[in-house]
Amino acid sequence: MTEVNAFADTPWRAGVIQDFARSELFDRTFEEGMQLVEETAAYLDGAGRHDSKILSRNAALGYAAESMRLTTRLMQVASWLLVQRAVREGEMPPEAACAESYRLGEEAAAETPAVEELPFGLTNLLTRSERLYERVRHLDRRMYVEAPHEEAPRPVQAHFDRLTAAFGG
Repeated sequence: MTEVNAFADTPWRAGVIQDFARSELFDRTFEEGMQLVEETAAYLDGAGRHDSKILSRNAALGYAAESMRLTTRLMQVASWLLVQRAVREGEMPPEAACAESYRLGEEAAAETPAVEELPFGLTNLLTRSERLYERVRHLDRRMYVEAPHEEAPRPVQAHFDRLTAAFGG
Protein backbone atom coordinates (compact mmCIF):
# COMPACT_ATOMS: atom_id res chain seq x y z
CA MET A 1 0.00 0.00 0.00
CA THR A 2 1.28 3.44 -0.91
CA GLU A 3 2.01 5.82 1.94
CA VAL A 4 0.12 9.06 1.44
CA ASN A 5 0.72 12.49 2.91
CA ALA A 6 -1.62 13.39 5.78
CA PHE A 7 -3.07 16.27 3.74
CA ALA A 8 -3.74 14.19 0.62
CA ASP A 9 -7.44 13.72 1.30
CA THR A 10 -8.23 17.42 1.42
CA PRO A 11 -9.88 18.91 -1.66
CA TRP A 12 -7.56 21.92 -1.25
CA ARG A 13 -4.44 19.82 -1.80
CA ALA A 14 -5.83 17.98 -4.85
CA GLY A 15 -6.87 21.32 -6.36
CA VAL A 16 -3.44 22.83 -5.81
CA ILE A 17 -1.77 19.80 -7.40
CA GLN A 18 -4.05 19.87 -10.43
CA ASP A 19 -3.75 23.65 -10.82
CA PHE A 20 0.04 23.44 -10.78
CA ALA A 21 0.11 20.55 -13.25
CA ARG A 22 -1.97 22.63 -15.67
CA SER A 23 -0.02 25.86 -15.16
CA GLU A 24 2.43 27.75 -17.30
CA LEU A 25 4.91 27.50 -14.41
CA PHE A 26 4.76 23.72 -14.72
CA ASP A 27 5.24 23.91 -18.49
CA ARG A 28 8.34 26.10 -18.10
CA THR A 29 9.77 24.02 -15.26
CA PHE A 30 9.16 20.77 -17.14
CA GLU A 31 10.79 22.12 -20.29
CA GLU A 32 13.79 23.45 -18.36
CA GLY A 33 14.21 20.19 -16.46
CA MET A 34 14.06 17.97 -19.53
CA GLN A 35 16.39 20.25 -21.49
CA LEU A 36 18.89 20.17 -18.63
CA VAL A 37 18.72 16.36 -18.53
CA GLU A 38 19.42 16.20 -22.27
CA GLU A 39 22.18 18.80 -22.10
CA THR A 40 23.83 16.97 -19.22
CA ALA A 41 23.69 13.63 -21.01
CA ALA A 42 25.20 15.19 -24.13
CA TYR A 43 27.98 16.85 -22.13
CA LEU A 44 28.86 13.76 -20.09
CA ASP A 45 28.88 11.57 -23.22
CA GLY A 46 30.76 14.12 -25.32
CA ALA A 47 32.87 17.05 -24.21
CA GLY A 48 32.79 15.87 -20.58
CA ARG A 49 34.61 12.66 -21.48
CA HIS A 50 37.39 14.66 -23.04
CA ASP A 51 37.43 17.15 -20.16
CA SER A 52 37.70 14.38 -17.56
CA LYS A 53 40.65 12.71 -19.32
CA ILE A 54 42.89 15.75 -18.99
CA LEU A 55 42.29 16.27 -15.25
CA SER A 56 44.70 15.42 -12.46
CA ARG A 57 43.95 12.23 -10.51
CA ASN A 58 42.30 14.13 -7.63
CA ALA A 59 40.32 16.35 -9.98
CA ALA A 60 39.21 13.27 -11.96
CA LEU A 61 37.89 11.70 -8.75
CA GLY A 62 36.05 14.94 -7.96
CA TYR A 63 34.68 14.98 -11.51
CA ALA A 64 33.37 11.43 -11.14
CA ALA A 65 31.73 12.18 -7.79
CA GLU A 66 30.16 15.43 -8.99
CA SER A 67 28.90 13.93 -12.23
CA MET A 68 27.18 11.19 -10.16
CA ARG A 69 25.59 13.83 -7.91
CA LEU A 70 24.53 15.78 -10.99
CA THR A 71 22.86 12.84 -12.70
CA THR A 72 21.18 11.68 -9.48
CA ARG A 73 19.83 15.18 -8.81
CA LEU A 74 18.50 15.52 -12.33
CA MET A 75 16.87 12.09 -12.30
CA GLN A 76 15.05 12.99 -9.08
CA VAL A 77 13.82 16.25 -10.60
CA ALA A 78 12.81 14.52 -13.84
CA SER A 79 10.90 11.84 -11.91
CA TRP A 80 9.05 14.50 -9.90
CA LEU A 81 8.18 16.40 -13.07
CA LEU A 82 6.95 13.22 -14.77
CA VAL A 83 4.63 12.53 -11.82
CA GLN A 84 3.17 16.04 -12.20
CA ARG A 85 2.71 15.44 -15.92
CA ALA A 86 0.93 12.14 -15.16
CA VAL A 87 -1.47 14.11 -12.93
CA ARG A 88 -1.96 16.65 -15.71
CA GLU A 89 -2.71 13.94 -18.28
CA GLY A 90 -5.14 12.17 -15.94
CA GLU A 91 -2.89 9.10 -15.73
CA MET A 92 -2.49 9.54 -11.96
CA PRO A 93 -4.93 11.01 -9.46
CA PRO A 94 -3.53 13.95 -7.50
CA GLU A 95 -3.97 12.00 -4.27
CA ALA A 96 -1.59 9.30 -5.53
CA ALA A 97 1.02 11.95 -6.29
CA CYS A 98 1.06 12.70 -2.56
CA ALA A 99 2.83 9.41 -1.80
CA GLU A 100 6.06 9.90 0.14
CA SER A 101 7.96 7.95 -2.52
CA TYR A 102 7.33 10.83 -4.97
CA ARG A 103 8.58 13.56 -2.63
CA LEU A 104 11.77 15.47 -3.24
CA GLY A 105 13.83 15.66 -0.07
CA GLU A 106 16.99 17.32 1.07
CA GLU A 107 20.09 16.36 -0.81
CA ALA A 108 22.78 14.64 1.22
CA ALA A 109 25.62 16.99 1.99
CA ALA A 110 28.72 16.08 0.07
CA GLU A 111 32.31 17.11 0.32
CA THR A 112 32.78 19.66 -2.43
CA PRO A 113 35.95 19.29 -4.47
CA ALA A 114 37.94 22.32 -5.50
CA VAL A 115 35.69 23.83 -8.16
CA GLU A 116 38.55 25.55 -9.92
CA GLU A 117 39.90 22.11 -10.86
CA LEU A 118 36.64 20.95 -12.42
CA PRO A 119 35.83 21.79 -16.05
CA PHE A 120 33.54 24.76 -16.66
CA GLY A 121 31.02 22.56 -18.50
CA LEU A 122 30.50 20.43 -15.41
CA THR A 123 30.43 23.31 -12.92
CA ASN A 124 27.92 25.17 -15.09
CA LEU A 125 25.62 22.13 -15.17
CA LEU A 126 26.06 21.60 -11.43
CA THR A 127 25.08 25.19 -10.66
CA ARG A 128 22.04 25.14 -12.94
CA SER A 129 20.90 21.75 -11.63
CA GLU A 130 21.22 22.92 -8.01
CA ARG A 131 19.05 25.97 -8.74
CA LEU A 132 16.44 23.84 -10.51
CA TYR A 133 16.47 21.25 -7.72
CA GLU A 134 15.91 23.95 -5.09
CA ARG A 135 13.01 25.44 -7.04
CA VAL A 136 11.37 22.04 -7.51
CA ARG A 137 11.98 21.16 -3.85
CA HIS A 138 10.27 24.41 -2.87
CA LEU A 139 7.29 23.56 -5.10
CA ASP A 140 7.17 20.04 -3.66
CA ARG A 141 7.05 21.35 -0.08
CA ARG A 142 4.41 23.95 -0.91
CA MET A 143 2.19 21.46 -2.73
CA TYR A 144 2.62 18.28 -0.72
CA VAL A 145 4.15 18.93 2.67
CA GLU A 146 3.08 22.27 4.10
CA ALA A 147 -0.33 22.60 5.69
CA PRO A 148 -2.77 24.74 3.77
CA HIS A 149 -2.69 28.33 4.88
CA GLU A 150 -5.71 29.65 6.65
CA GLU A 151 -7.52 32.19 4.54
CA ALA A 152 -6.61 35.68 5.65
CA PRO A 153 -9.37 37.43 7.58
CA ARG A 154 -11.48 39.64 5.38
CA PRO A 155 -13.04 42.22 7.70
CA VAL A 156 -14.99 44.04 4.99
CA GLN A 157 -16.56 40.82 3.72
CA ALA A 158 -17.37 39.80 7.30
CA HIS A 159 -19.11 43.14 7.80
CA PHE A 160 -21.16 42.69 4.61
CA ASP A 161 -22.08 39.17 5.72
CA ARG A 162 -23.34 40.54 9.05
CA LEU A 163 -25.36 43.25 7.27
CA THR A 164 -26.86 40.72 4.88
CA ALA A 165 -27.77 38.44 7.80
CA ALA A 166 -29.31 41.34 9.73
CA PHE A 167 -31.32 42.89 6.85
CA GLY A 168 -31.80 39.90 4.58
CA GLY A 169 -30.86 39.87 0.99
